Amino acid sequence: MVRTILTYPDPVLKKKAVPVTIINDATRELVRDMAETMYDAQGVGLAAPQIGVSQRVIVIDVSQRDERPELIVCINPVIIHGEGESYEEEGCLSVPKYSANVHRHERVVVKSLNLEGEEVVHRAEGLLAIAFQHEIDHLDGVLFVDHLSALKKEMFKKKYRRMTEEE
Repeated sequence: MVRTILTYPDPVLKKKAVPVTIINDATRELVRDMAETMYDAQGVGLAAPQIGVSQRVIVIDVSQRDERPELIVCINPVIIHGEGESYEEEGCLSVPKYSANVHRHERVVVKSLNLEGEEVVHRAEGLLAIAFQHEIDHLDGVLFVDHLSALKKEMFKKKYRRMTEEE
């Protein structure tokens, strides 16, 4: 089921999500809904808090639209290593119509659980590494705009306020 994606400045997006302690049918249904919602919105990642569920679950798929989908499901993901520097333009389904360059690690190693409760280690670089960092930030109540300088953050808030008032 496609769910509603919460948008800035919804306070739920600023809350730290709680770890998943039991992987059950409700978890699997959440993941199915998250994947459907992400694909419907044409995103490359989605974190459970973005649909109002305060659990540490993310889904990512950075495959091209003409390729076979490659859904990555991570429960309780943790970045255990990051290296290199990246400064790429990012957008977010929870901050529509806005993008900005963000400093990230170029490569990351992420440890998480899969839907069977098994530990999985993902080594990622490029867009996938950025997606992991972006989505895990959501689990900690951090949006990509929180990484901007104070000046750029103020400019974003003014511009975003104007954009949403015009709708």
